[in-house]
Amino acid sequence: MGAVGLLYVGAVLFLNGMMLLGKVEPRATAIFNLFVGALQVVTPTVLIIANLSRPAEILGASGIYLFGFTYLYVGINLLGGFDSTGVGYFSLFVAVMAIGYAYANFQLLGDPAFGVIWLYWSYLWFLFFVLLGLKHEQITRYTGWVTAIQGWVTAAIPAFMILTGYWRNTSLIAVILAVFGLVVFIGLWPLTRGREPAAAAPSPGDEAVGAREHRHRPRWT
Repeated sequence: MGAVGLLYVGAVLFLNGMMLLGKVEPRATAIFNLFVGALQVVTPTVLIIANLSRPAEILGASGIYLFGFTYLYVGINLLGGFDSTGVGYFSLFVAVMAIGYAYANFQLLGDPAFGVIWLYWSYLWFLFFVLLGLKHEQITRYTGWVTAIQGWVTAAIPAFMILTGYWRNTSLIAVILAVFGLVVFIGLWPLTRGREPAAAAPSPGDEAVGAREHRHRPRWT
């Protein structure tokens, strides 16, 4: 069941990345964030209830809430037009906790591939903190690309591999992911640094709430 939820995490990360790159109007992504956020709250709840006597399963499921609450928070922010600071500082909390879950996957759960994936998520959520919490808008384009890529590499593809039975030899997968992440995310930095994406065309509803006044803010405000 967790793999099913992870598949749609890939979709929402890809969509949010496109939003940060100015390809999708921000409010248009809100409903899907709410859908996936709700799924990522229901899924770990069911998994925990079904595995009350299995601490390792509970540990694995507990981290899913971090993302469920993120997407719900983002969806509500987008619909309500609230300031992004709250999402940003919650993202810092997620980034720190993700390091703990990476350690748990390496040392306790025996899945080094997901250990690396949790480090990916820690890095991504730290970028959200810098962008949305600290308001460093110059990394908007970089964060958008990292978000969209991680949607595929850390969620959609691993989920599909798990569902089809190809999630094997996790040590090799961990090495591939580590090398890929270092090369791609370091390489993206000079290519995207300081380049702002073109703003998506505002909808009539956005104009009604004064969206034009916020055109140059991070796209999750």
